Amino acid sequence: MPALLQRLRQRLTARDHGLLVLRRAGRTAIVMPGTFALCDQVIGNPEMALFAAFGSFAMLMLVGFGGPMRQRMQAQASLAVVSSMFVCLGTLASQAAWLACLAMAVLGFGVLLAGAVSSVLAGASTSLLLSFILPVSLPGAASDVPDRLAGWGLAAVVGLFAIRLLWPEPAADPLRGKAVGACRALAARLRSEDEASPDHQQVVRDAHRALDELQRQFLTTPYRPTGLSASDRAVVRLVDELNWARRVIVHSLPIPDDSPNLAARRARIAAANVLGHGADLLAAPRTSPDALHTASAELRAALFALERDAADVLPPLSGRGPGNGTGASTVSPDEPDEPADRQVTEVIDALEPSFRAHELAFVVGAIGDNIDAAARAERRTWVQRLLGRQATGLPGTLSAAQERVSAHVDPHSVWLHNSVRGAVGLALAVLVANLTDVQHAFWVVVGALSVLRSNALSTGQNALRAVLGTLAGFAIGALLLLPIGSDTTPLWFLLPVTILVAGVAPAVISFAAGQAAFTLELVILFNILQPTGWRVGLVRIEDVAIGCGVSLVVGLLFWPRGAGAALNTALSQAYTASSRYLAAAVEFGMRRPGSRPASTAVEAKRQAVRAASAARRMDDAFRQYLTERGAKTTPLAEFAMLIGGVIGLRLAADTVLDLWERDGDHAFGEGSAARPTQPPHAQLRHTLLRRTWQVTDWYDDFARSLDGGRPVPRSLDQDADADRALVRALREDLRDKHGIASATAVRAIWTGDHLSALRRNQPTLVQPVLATGLAHGERAPD
Repeated sequence: MPALLQRLRQRLTARDHGLLVLRRAGRTAIVMPGTFALCDQVIGNPEMALFAAFGSFAMLMLVGFGGPMRQRMQAQASLAVVSSMFVCLGTLASQAAWLACLAMAVLGFGVLLAGAVSSVLAGASTSLLLSFILPVSLPGAASDVPDRLAGWGLAAVVGLFAIRLLWPEPAADPLRGKAVGACRALAARLRSEDEASPDHQQVVRDAHRALDELQRQFLTTPYRPTGLSASDRAVVRLVDELNWARRVIVHSLPIPDDSPNLAARRARIAAANVLGHGADLLAAPRTSPDALHTASAELRAALFALERDAADVLPPLSGRGPGNGTGASTVSPDEPDEPADRQVTEVIDALEPSFRAHELAFVVGAIGDNIDAAARAERRTWVQRLLGRQATGLPGTLSAAQERVSAHVDPHSVWLHNSVRGAVGLALAVLVANLTDVQHAFWVVVGALSVLRSNALSTGQNALRAVLGTLAGFAIGALLLLPIGSDTTPLWFLLPVTILVAGVAPAVISFAAGQAAFTLELVILFNILQPTGWRVGLVRIEDVAIGCGVSLVVGLLFWPRGAGAALNTALSQAYTASSRYLAAAVEFGMRRPGSRPASTAVEAKRQAVRAASAARRMDDAFRQYLTERGAKTTPLAEFAMLIGGVIGLRLAADTVLDLWERDGDHAFGEGSAARPTQPPHAQLRHTLLRRTWQVTDWYDDFARSLDGGRPVPRSLDQDADADRALVRALREDLRDKHGIASATAVRAIWTGDHLSALRRNQPTLVQPVLATGLAHGERAPD
């Protein structure tokens, strides 16, 4: 016996990290029998007792909010209010079969789709659905609303105290904690490189480990791990930005003390300071932000100095005349048109350190701004929170929710598929239960809810497990009830035990074991209310089988292949949208600063929103794919690499857009080292736009290959002719009489560097597609 208990303990701790499931089950095992006994034995109201019992189950067992206790209590109170409203609506809709079916479809779709807004709503969706399923499947009149609402409300109020007082979970935010560690690790790596630390290799390994843990924490959860709160929305952006910062650091080299790129070195040091102070503020958001503000100001100053002084490291652009801002030549036309390859290399390579430093400074600046916004949101007073006042730089809660929902109003959205499938399945279960006049319609709908998954295979497997588990629970219940008979006293002692087992079994043992324990719990519960012996278990088997059959039919009819089939489409759409965003950003930069039409800026912002929406659909499809049962035909690492390609496209577009939005800033042209900021002329515009179209066309073709539209394109080779054309355009259009490049020349070369980086990333995207057959293993001919 001790050995068996030891094995059970080891299994529990291995599968229930932090004993979160055990905590919820333990609280429910205490609260549910207590509220049930109060309503049934003391008050003597069976209707109230039934809703108190299932209310306790919904409020304590089926949901577990994370974060600080204050946030948990707020979320729990909100769930109590909304679910109580659903109890009232469900009771009123239960009076007519057609109305119950229609209401179930509309509310089920709304609740499931709302889960796309935040992980808090997604985690509470089952509880919310149960609060409507119970009253809508038990026909009642308006006069029944007070009793039902009283039972559910009692469970909700007692549940609030239980969460606060009975074995409360420690406040934990895994994503925030790992983001703090990643910031500190990247800061240490930057300092280690620039200070030539002897422990540099160990620091590099620590940084990679911290970023890998952050990425794993972010991806391997069924829902995007963020809520609607302002601080949560700010923190979740750090994941992509920190991974992009790692990529920039990996592809850049340390800058020695005697390098002419001193501005680049100072920018890297300033970036390390922002990361370090940002990590401190993220870990303790209610402390003073002065250190981060000072570091961010120094980083902005370093960024402007970097842009202002970058042209100093460029070699003089000799060749076809100094130009006069119009492209007119002042030397003999017999001079060669093409610059020498050596000069092209010198010009491009001279700006490489400053380009990497600028790229790093931009992304670290965004990281610092997000951390500052998250901390400001945390420091709001309760009055400001109550009035909905948001921290500067963050959209309001309502606008953020609208943005997230609108991202899934797309025929290829996996979340939309799941919402439609779930709503139809639940509505059909309500209709079948009413038409067949089963004894317990509630069990039919709950049976459908418990097994309906994102693909037909998973639904079928869960349906079989549900029926087998119910049979096992019925058999155990029958064996217990035979010697007990009509005496309910032993059942009161067994009820808490079965509740505890029903809560722990799905996570620790299996779904079928959980169904068996839940069946046994219901047999005991209904025999306390109205002793009928083992027959109540037999009825549940019949009703659950009907509900499972309904779910299986719906799963076969509505997107039966699940997220696996939709993931390729989501990836394709994300690449296409991000590619168009990049093209719009470069197009914006190629307009004259004082005469850029508003349409170019509006178009760039619109494409940014579309790219973000497509990336969200891709992220949700990937998470759903991870949670589906069955073998994964494509390794998860390969999918993660493809997702990283989308992130790279979007962040490169962000950087280019920010770079040209500052075109003409006063800070760029101040001081003795000021550089002229000339508009891009025709030749330069043509050269950069042509390079942009080459890159974006490749990514568009790659996107179509993911969706089966065409073969995988071969990676673009380095375009030496394009490099020569760019340098020629710069020396003709954007240099002074001494051959010194203008500020716009620096921006143009950096834009070209971003395009080159995206081109160099293409083989890393093609390889996993060809290796896994993700796009049928085809490749376009050379």
